[in-house]
Amino acid sequence: MKLQFKHQKFQADAAKAVVDVFTGQPYLTPTYMMDRGTGNFQFGMNEEEDFTGWRNHPLVPELSNRMILEQIQKIQRTYQITPSQKLEGEGYNLTIEMETGVGKTYTYIKTMFELNKHYGWSKFIVVVPSIAIREGVYKSFQVTQEHFAEEYGKKIRFFIYNSAQLTEIDRFASDSAINVMIINSQAFNARGKDARRIYMELDDFRSRRPIDIIAKTNPILIIDEPQSVEGKQTKERLREFHPLMTLRYSATHKDDSIYNMIYRLDAMEAYNKRLVKKIAVKGITESGSTATESYVYLQSINLSKADPTATIQFDYKGASGIRKVTKTVGIGFNLYDQSNGMEEYHNNFVVKSIDGRDDSVEFLNGIKIYAGDVIGRVSEEQLRRIQIRETILSHIERERQLYYKGIKVLSLFFIDEVAHYKQYDANGKPSNGIFAEMFEEEYRDIVENLQIGVGETEYFRYLASISAESTHAGYFSIDKKGKMINSKVGRKETTTDDVDAYDLIMKNKELLLDRDPKRSPVRFIFSHSALREGWDNPNVFQICTLKQSGSDVRKRQEVGRGLRLCVNQDGERQDANVLGNDVHNVNILTVIASESYDSFAKGLQSEIAETVADRPRAITADLFVGKVINDSDGREQVVDRDTAYAIMYDLTINRYIDKKGVLTDKYYEDKSNGILQIAEEVNDFAASIVELIDSVYNPRAMQPENARSNNVELRVNEEKFAMPEFQALWSKINAKSIYIVDFDIDELIRNAITSLDAKLRVAKIFFKIESGAMEEIKSKEALECGAAFTKETSAYGTQTRIPVNSSVKYDLVGKLVEETKLTRKDVIAILCGIKKTVFDQFKDNPEEFIIKAAALINEEKATAIIQHITYAALDEHYSMKVFTDSTIKGRLGVNAMKTKKHLYDYLVFDSTNERDFAIGLDMSTDVALYVKLPNGFYISTPVGNYNPDWAIAFYKGKVKHIYFVAETKGSMSSMQLRLIEESKIHCAREHFKAISSDSVVYDVVDSYQSLFNMVTR
Repeated sequence: MKLQFKHQKFQADAAKAVVDVFTGQPYLTPTYMMDRGTGNFQFGMNEEEDFTGWRNHPLVPELSNRMILEQIQKIQRTYQITPSQKLEGEGYNLTIEMETGVGKTYTYIKTMFELNKHYGWSKFIVVVPSIAIREGVYKSFQVTQEHFAEEYGKKIRFFIYNSAQLTEIDRFASDSAINVMIINSQAFNARGKDARRIYMELDDFRSRRPIDIIAKTNPILIIDEPQSVEGKQTKERLREFHPLMTLRYSATHKDDSIYNMIYRLDAMEAYNKRLVKKIAVKGITESGSTATESYVYLQSINLSKADPTATIQFDYKGASGIRKVTKTVGIGFNLYDQSNGMEEYHNNFVVKSIDGRDDSVEFLNGIKIYAGDVIGRVSEEQLRRIQIRETILSHIERERQLYYKGIKVLSLFFIDEVAHYKQYDANGKPSNGIFAEMFEEEYRDIVENLQIGVGETEYFRYLASISAESTHAGYFSIDKKGKMINSKVGRKETTTDDVDAYDLIMKNKELLLDRDPKRSPVRFIFSHSALREGWDNPNVFQICTLKQSGSDVRKRQEVGRGLRLCVNQDGERQDANVLGNDVHNVNILTVIASESYDSFAKGLQSEIAETVADRPRAITADLFVGKVINDSDGREQVVDRDTAYAIMYDLTINRYIDKKGVLTDKYYEDKSNGILQIAEEVNDFAASIVELIDSVYNPRAMQPENARSNNVELRVNEEKFAMPEFQALWSKINAKSIYIVDFDIDELIRNAITSLDAKLRVAKIFFKIESGAMEEIKSKEALECGAAFTKETSAYGTQTRIPVNSSVKYDLVGKLVEETKLTRKDVIAILCGIKKTVFDQFKDNPEEFIIKAAALINEEKATAIIQHITYAALDEHYSMKVFTDSTIKGRLGVNAMKTKKHLYDYLVFDSTNERDFAIGLDMSTDVALYVKLPNGFYISTPVGNYNPDWAIAFYKGKVKHIYFVAETKGSMSSMQLRLIEESKIHCAREHFKAISSDSVVYDVVDSYQSLFNMVTR
């Protein structure tokens, strides 16, 4: 398998933010004569070339610190980051925050290419805190090499610093290509002999110091996880590299080490944008241990068309002793009888009720337990066994869902002691430790009792080909005798040994993703908790920490190894571009905790809250004041205080915020229904206002899902599936189509000219002149906070304009070609056609002119595409499998309801509007059958795949239009439908016209009543 990489906007934005800080720096690639050293060595034929060094050119004098700061502040305002008041830190320092799992390493590699492309800088040093991260970074450079070569037409030369291979440093300095040295901080900041060599004059390096050769190149330092790298001594040592600048990348920066933050993609934003997996937690709760000594574990409640059942584990007295057994039971199940007469269950342990609404079982003796509860005598060992069993159950459930999507599922166990997994006798012969034994026993029991489902023959064949012994493996440090060892021992003993463990983890990354059971049967991995940093595989779907209850493990660290979105067998990332709305149905990371769901969720949320501390916690007027908002035409407006108060007033009267400014359930409900009410003063800027509102930290949005709460999984109702009404409906809507766009380029040029003349307004760059005097110093505190100075005058320079740096050459046409994908000829025609006053704005602010002009041209291009699109039916059709391939789960009474006429036995709804619409369909005597269409059914459009909401079949003779495809929206006003959504709806109308010859009607409705009005008129 070869991993595939995609161009993603947020990664490009992060790279652009760094590049834009240095706008005005020319493209320069200076050379110098390297230190040749002394001693006996031979010169090459081309002595000058042998000792020509290439370095990063310093910032030109015209690019003053004031200009750098202004450009940083502009970028910070763009990304809603509090502007820096001064250049923070020593030298030039920039901070980039990127949540774990979104491709931080990819982003800084892309940034290197962009800095080289714009400014010629080619020397970079990546500093990492550990060998684990170093190996991971090196692997990332390897696997992305071809991807970036396709984009930039060149490759990076990269290597890991090794004090025994100093010729690499000479090559680093003398190579004109982009060069990257990867170094872990211990290699230059420890007390060992190897770490000191970088500062020593070495005979085998021609009496030169390696650090001097490196420092001459003016390298750009990239610090990966600075909170783990930058101690006091490390900061001192980093100065000796003489960096041109320092870029810091992490998900968890320390507050006192954030210097000029220019880009932030924090945990909340990454989660809401579906750039990482959704987190679910399977909690295990010890309860009622004082009330009874009788052991019972409630594994799950099972809901279907029949009466609910429960899966429980209890003690059983067999011929050879007492063992644990697991059974699926119904009302009336007697534990005393079924346990072979064990006295602990004599006291009325008979199932009285099973309730799917709260996932509970009640016995006749009054004891009530909930899914995940364990009562009675429970040892530490038994809790670990339950965790292992639950991990296997979650793994099998996820694997059954994703097998036919070509996605391999991996599960990861973290343990504290290697002996729990592998033991050795006196002769070094290995045997299973207690956790490996438990795993194999539980795995066999679960697999042997699985019931084959419809169409699962191939999956069960796959399961049968993998033994319990071969499907798990351990990744640990290896000693010189080949034994697995713990990674907690002293650094001297483990540094080199750990490389073996990291090699296994990193180099087997693609092999582990291979689903062929002969090549790669391993699906469950046991690893030492100390190796957490090294584990980074996108297809980890379950994480279980088998730790002693006293272990101190950060929950965010625990989930971090499994947050990346998964890949399929082709190495393709399964993100929103591939899966659409299904991305968080496929990408779910389940944590099997050794505590209750509530306890784990609360701990995880508090840790996430710490990392997003900069986000406001409530809605106030200050959230809006001074913010730049945009309407759908790209026009900007700065929110003043009066407008902010108007926004607050509307939020209050619509009951969207409470007295403390916290967002209410009504806000989220109206938002999901598409009926949010925004203040009239900013109605045209609604999208920007909602974006500001959503920037407020919402603990509910970050709450992990309870893995046991989704107790309803949709199953197709076979009787409805066979109904002639459904078969007829499906035959009329299942054809696929192709779209063709044929628009007049001259018309596009004319429309673009009109749009630019009317809407392109670029702000001039003004500077603010302030003066003041220090009349008296009242205290040390007054000096520290700046209060000793009194401001006397403040004015904006209106006569003098900051000129565009003469050394900067802007390829206006080339940039617009790049952004719009039009030809140079067409772009030139547009620029020649606009008014002179509009074009002259380019001199005032070139960067903003290019950005806004490209956006307006692209808007006209999108409009032209939609206006001139036509669809044609293909011979290819959707298979009925779209209804069975998708896994749709919900919670009864929360977002799932029992239905009468739905194709599935239940309905999972996204909003109250959808719920009410379905109730209307169920109650109607005119409706024969309906289905909420799964995400696998979609229409291709130029603006992305579109998934219609509903397909409905009415009884013949009752209505004018029998077959209807509906999109439900809370608001019917086309002005309130976003432009892209409106474009997709237009495409859907054209698609259904092409495939159905008017026998299927497609339209947008807001209720069952509006649907009924359409089909009867």
